[in-house]
Amino acid sequence: MKRTYSIAALWDDEAKVFYSESDIIGLHIEAGTIEEYETVMHEVAVELIVANHLTASEIANKSLKDLMPAILWQRPIALSPT
Repeated sequence: MKRTYSIAALWDDEAKVFYSESDIIGLHIEAGTIEEYETVMHEVAVELIVANHLTASEIANKSLKDLMPAILWQRPIALSPT
């Protein structure tokens, strides 16, 4: 069972939004600010991991510490896109 997932916020200069690049199935974020992006990310990332990456058998047969995912969040270097 995979326990580490990654999320990166990338800037789309044409659309003027941050968008997500991630290995979490179903995670698609677009936000005008990095703060809005992080709010959405924190609200949905773990739920999507449980819903889309774990089976009922894994949930029933693993301890809580074995189920807790690690999320590697890569914040953009430049927060003020040009």
